[in-house]
Amino acid sequence: MTVLKPSYLRVRRRAEEALQNLTQPPVDVMAVAARLGAEVRPFDLSADVSGILYREGDRRVIVVNQHHSVVRQRFTIAHEIGHLALHKGEAVHVDEKFPIYFRDGRSTTAENVLEIEANAFAANLLMPADWLRADLDSMRIDFSDDEALVRLADRYQVSTQAMALRLASLALI
Repeated sequence: MTVLKPSYLRVRRRAEEALQNLTQPPVDVMAVAARLGAEVRPFDLSADVSGILYREGDRRVIVVNQHHSVVRQRFTIAHEIGHLALHKGEAVHVDEKFPIYFRDGRSTTAENVLEIEANAFAANLLMPADWLRADLDSMRIDFSDDEALVRLADRYQVSTQAMALRLASLALI
């Protein structure tokens, strides 16, 4: 039996391609979705559903839970763009309870490779490593100050949890 593993290099490259000419945060996820031929629709979804990717022929629709916070919606849209850019085949993909899988115990066992890759894509798209390194160099952020993490998360329009996970995964904190 072949064990599938997330392809982080492929994920990073696809996220870089999706960024195209964008050079600073926050990433306009609506524009990225539109460039990939997807329309984004906020919708009244149940609390345990973050997003849905629907594909049929040339039609691509990303549905996002309108009751979630703006930063959560942005991550969900980026996650669904990741499925669109990385994974072929599924006509409808529903993300329920939307756990975030970075490199942890579950991700190393490759239990849910598609979700791991979509989350990694979202992190790379919303918080590109080069941008973060440049910001950390220029802003001289002291992470002993909790407000510094909040300011950086606000700049990228992501949650502080997503920012902390991204910085840790890049070994920047």
